[in-house]
Amino acid sequence: MAESSSISNPDANSNLSRKRRKIEPKTPAGAPTETGRPRWQNDVEQQIYSLKLVDALCHLRRPDSAAATSRAVRDAADQVLAVSARGKTRWSRAILTGRLSLRLAHINKKHKKAAKRAAVGESRTKKPAVQKKLPPLEKKVKVLSRLVPGCRKVSLPNLLEETTDYIAALEMQVKAMTFLTGLLNGAVSSSAAASGDSSLADRG
Repeated sequence: MAESSSISNPDANSNLSRKRRKIEPKTPAGAPTETGRPRWQNDVEQQIYSLKLVDALCHLRRPDSAAATSRAVRDAADQVLAVSARGKTRWSRAILTGRLSLRLAHINKKHKKAAKRAAVGESRTKKPAVQKKLPPLEKKVKVLSRLVPGCRKVSLPNLLEETTDYIAALEMQVKAMTFLTGLLNGAVSSSAAASGDSSLADRG
């Protein structure tokens, strides 16, 4: 009887199938997506990044000059940030490969050589080529693509997605480095106070 009623009433079967399709497990709102944007706002991720950064700085070779030291610290922080992104974004892969800086240096050398040649001979005989003016929006997009690593030749939607993820990662990096700086300053001040108290005790 149950089978005959289900066969005779196809509308009921379609309603049941629709209800079954609607009942699906929902992903939580705070779950990390493929781009990893919610992950950078997580305190646990910030702690993991801080621990990895401390380990990288402990194994860092200290250069002679202060400028070289700051550059080495910045490079180490960026490398750890790219490792935390696990290569899921273009900017993290560009930092991990390290080819971006070499490519830019090679391009700059080519431009310098071309400029020298033009200054020696060709600039006297030929008029400078007129550059086409880009619209304001295209200029801003071009500048933005240069700021985000590995995003010089991507579409606008991909560039905006990479920029959003990169900014969130940099904000987390700033928070972690600020926290570590506060810890170091507190340790230095406490050690200085302890040494001052010991010197006063020795005098007494």
